[in-house]
Amino acid sequence: MTELLEGTVAKAQYGAEDIQVLEGLEAVRLRPGMYIGSTDERGLHHLVYEIVDNAVDEAMAGYCDKVTITIQADGSMKIEDNGRGVPVEKHAVTGVSTVETVFTKLHAGGKFGSGSYQVSGGLHGVGASVVNFLSEWLWVEVKRDGSRYRQEFQRGRPAAPLAQVGKSSVRGTIVGFMPDDQIFSTCTFEFDTLAQRFKEMAYLNPGLEIDLKSDLENKRVKYKFEGGIKEMVGELNHGRETLHDVITITKSSGTTQVALAMQYTTNVREEAPAFVNCIATIEGGTHVTGFRAALTRALNDYARKQKLVKDDQNNFQGEDVREGLTSVLSVKMIDPQFEGQTKGKLGNAEIKPVVESIVAEQLTIYLEDHPTDAKRIVERASLAQKAREAARKARELVIRKNALDGNGLPGKLADCSEKDPEKSEIFIVEGESAGGSAKMGRDRSFQAILPLKGKILNVEKVLYPQGRQKVEMNGGNGNGDGSKLAYQAEKTRLEKLLSHEEIRVLITAIGAGFGEDFDEKKLRYHRVIIMTDADVDGSHIRTLLLNFFFHNMPALIRKGYLYIAQPPLYRIGQGRNVRYVYTEGQMEAEMKKMEGKRGVSLQRYKGLGEMNPDQLWETTLDPSQRTLLQVNMRDVADMLDHDDREDRDDDEDWEDAVQLVAAEFDRLMGAEVAPRKSFIMEYAKSVRNLDV
Repeated sequence: MTELLEGTVAKAQYGAEDIQVLEGLEAVRLRPGMYIGSTDERGLHHLVYEIVDNAVDEAMAGYCDKVTITIQADGSMKIEDNGRGVPVEKHAVTGVSTVETVFTKLHAGGKFGSGSYQVSGGLHGVGASVVNFLSEWLWVEVKRDGSRYRQEFQRGRPAAPLAQVGKSSVRGTIVGFMPDDQIFSTCTFEFDTLAQRFKEMAYLNPGLEIDLKSDLENKRVKYKFEGGIKEMVGELNHGRETLHDVITITKSSGTTQVALAMQYTTNVREEAPAFVNCIATIEGGTHVTGFRAALTRALNDYARKQKLVKDDQNNFQGEDVREGLTSVLSVKMIDPQFEGQTKGKLGNAEIKPVVESIVAEQLTIYLEDHPTDAKRIVERASLAQKAREAARKARELVIRKNALDGNGLPGKLADCSEKDPEKSEIFIVEGESAGGSAKMGRDRSFQAILPLKGKILNVEKVLYPQGRQKVEMNGGNGNGDGSKLAYQAEKTRLEKLLSHEEIRVLITAIGAGFGEDFDEKKLRYHRVIIMTDADVDGSHIRTLLLNFFFHNMPALIRKGYLYIAQPPLYRIGQGRNVRYVYTEGQMEAEMKKMEGKRGVSLQRYKGLGEMNPDQLWETTLDPSQRTLLQVNMRDVADMLDHDDREDRDDDEDWEDAVQLVAAEFDRLMGAEVAPRKSFIMEYAKSVRNLDV
């Protein structure tokens, strides 16, 4: 049975005339997201990347050593390279010049087996034409065979045929375009966003000069790195304590070229950007899988062969050998198969064994030739392994001790009758008084109420008693006691965390465990709603709860299961007419409207406990009328420079967002007082409606 949206009526007849066929220009303009991922800032910058990718393809083929990108004074973009220049002769299939063909026909390019490019980043042959179709205007100049040619386009359509406009003693291609404001929500190019992308490109193409400048902002940067990805690893590890010199591997297998640079540090985090044909594969792919498998196998084999680990010691896991590793993997190959036009993930199955074989072989040779470095690397992995196992044992011990098995629900929880988590929600309420009103006002069938007494622990200080940057889980003093220290540190933190009754109650009520043992399948509610008073104490409790969930149940945030209720701050009445308002500004605006009217009453709710059950239901609990704020990382993700991502909720974007949020929690809620004091002094004059 076909269901129709409410208010729509289906045509009785459905025939061939109802089928639309969109080709080329119309298809791209109607569904631009299919080709560039989005029509926001990310999609806008993707236009630039598509044209620059074509220039970089020329560089990878050995015909170009300089690309100049200019944000012009009128906001348009100009990209110039000194490659071979787009062919200008009439194309046998289209009957128009090859330049016009490239810029007006989808899937037209030199990357489909003609032999013009052994490797290329512009896979699908749609880059130039899509940029043209999504631009208000575009022009292209080609310098080739002693002549200069030019053609102009208006919203994808040729304004005139390609024409010879002069002579030229050099070669290359220049493309200028103005993004169409009918398509994009913003048409402003960000210099720093482009700079980050092109710096990566310069690292990945040793000897290629990329010159980026902005006539709008009077900015300019030039990138050229003879050392390639080895220099890139050096920059990523700037300021970090490293264990050895950068290891570099470069080898070809058939038509596939594999380049790897890697270096271990004392940091806990792994940093491992990967690229295919100079395209950042943000979501990884088969090449990354091959590298990881090779790394784990090579280190395990070497450690066993050299007796650097005990016979009864387990093999290293992937997370053990990647902890503290900074690496850059660059693969260049023919016909890469990416997922989506924005090329976030490599899918070629045949690449995994190629990368795995090359990396395992070359890394083994390096380890055997550099025994001192090899020993440091194996000890680093061994320490990570011991710390991981120690932390797991500590969690198991503490959890068993505190009986957080979910078998017994806390007595203060007023549960709902619904057993399906997708249909159930729990309100975490501040105080017994508010909890009483909420219990009486709720819908018992699907709404559970958990009142908490007072403020929970500041989890930031519990987890990082000396500050986030000073905690070294895998520390030690060189005497092999790193795992013992990790065990004690983890055990102490968990015991302190779980000794707090309100936290134990919270974990038990939600039912899915916490930390690394969090099991989403055991969640008892798919809407966890924080409901606190609209005062300073309520804001503090809400912040402490958010900090707790961020550290211990991040899946709630990532899945979109965590919410903040919005109870009203004021009740404005006039006879039987009642309005609830949620901010001081709304209250002032409403009261101004009611000036001079009789019988107007104003009530400020100091706490949820002051609201009658029916008022709480009407304003805050009733799904048909309430407002809930969903807690997510979208705003944080928008601050990042990953503008070629099709999906902001991928693993890499999530990890980067987590790092930003973690740093902010550390600054404002951590053990160090100075950053917090600095924040208060900086923003003190901006405070409004201070409740003291």
